[in-house]
Amino acid sequence: MPEHLLIVEDDETLRTGLSDYFRGQGFEVSECADGHAARTALATIDADLVLLDLMLPGPGGLELLRELRETDTLTPVIILTARGEENDKVLGLELGADDYVTKPFGLREVTARVRAQLRRASRTTGDAPRRFRIGSAAVDLDAYELVRGGTTYTLSPKEVDMLALLHRHAGSVVTRNKFLDAVWGGDRFVSNRTIDTHILHLRKKLEDDPKHPEHLQTVHGAGYRLCP
Repeated sequence: MPEHLLIVEDDETLRTGLSDYFRGQGFEVSECADGHAARTALATIDADLVLLDLMLPGPGGLELLRELRETDTLTPVIILTARGEENDKVLGLELGADDYVTKPFGLREVTARVRAQLRRASRTTGDAPRRFRIGSAAVDLDAYELVRGGTTYTLSPKEVDMLALLHRHAGSVVTRNKFLDAVWGGDRFVSNRTIDTHILHLRKKLEDDPKHPEHLQTVHGAGYRLCP
């Protein structure tokens, strides 16, 4: 599947130019022109990278970045700054931005920075361990097994893929759309109920009290988070 960029920029000419260019490079692109639309998009779109302007109508880029990093520490964010915004640039990096581009910029520069961040993110998530512990449970993804309290539970292939995804993003929210794309290959006939049912089965194997989960937590309105 093509990598998905979210471009948040209120300048229509710049936003459209970036969007058209990256679509021509084979990316899937979503666009937002103000902070309110961006807030919704950041909560619902599973972007692989965010290009985020700091000066926006509505909630500003720094506020959006702060909110994003409360639930997602992994998605790369490149902030777009204007000349003279040195303090905002530094604050953006302190809040968790991965890089910045100063306007005006060339397409070759921003493309190089986007691809560099996507490569770094791929290395970060691509070498995740296949054996790990979650609380008192020992998980072996290659053996399709979870052992807890002396009982060995067999994991289905979908449960293995879901646990692998949750573990790679431990501490961050994994949305239902992310499960859909990463585990079900973007199959649009898979419903949220299917994902929720698999989570329920995982909790029965993982949690001491599945009705009050300690490790596989629901983040209402967003998705699920693994707290090892």
